Amino acid sequence: MATPFFGKRDNETSTNVRPGAASGYGSSASASTLPSASQTASQQSAAKAASDAAAAASTVKEGGSKLTVGPNIKLKGVEITDCDTLVVEGLVEATMDSRVMQIAEQGAFKGSAEIDVAEIRGEFNGNLTVRQKLVIYATGKVTGTIRYGKLVVEEGGQISGEIMFGTSGNAKSASVSKPSLQAA
Repeated sequence: MATPFFGKRDNETSTNVRPGAASGYGSSASASTLPSASQTASQQSAAKAASDAAAAASTVKEGGSKLTVGPNIKLKGVEITDCDTLVVEGLVEATMDSRVMQIAEQGAFKGSAEIDVAEIRGEFNGNLTVRQKLVIYATGKVTGTIRYGKLVVEEGGQISGEIMFGTSGNAKSASVSKPSLQAA
């Protein structure tokens, strides 16, 4: 969550300074140049509420908490929780429950993942449950037990294993008998 400190200086005016107190810039303001305290407080609280709501909305849209496992990094034997976005550029062997997972071309994930949106450009091997949308790009390869809400496979992308539509217990199964199914 974004702290309210950032961007605050741009919004500061003489109405934000307490009567008789020196501002952070070395000048002082007199009480006669300020609006009444009740007007200032109500305006400030309304402005703060609006800016806090905007900051919270932008944080959620941008992904909130983000974990990036860089190239040549191996992260093994962990459980990843409370992570909005996981970006895999190295190797991750883990269990995770998250919002978004992005696997780069050189990245690989082995293990179990329950997520809202997955974008696979590298490799995924294991149990994958995607509650909303699974996107497999041309360089992506997904193997294992896969459950998804929506599926997009670019030309060249590979998906193989036990593939089911839906993320609940009544998922429709479409077991793939070939070693890999290549979308055209």
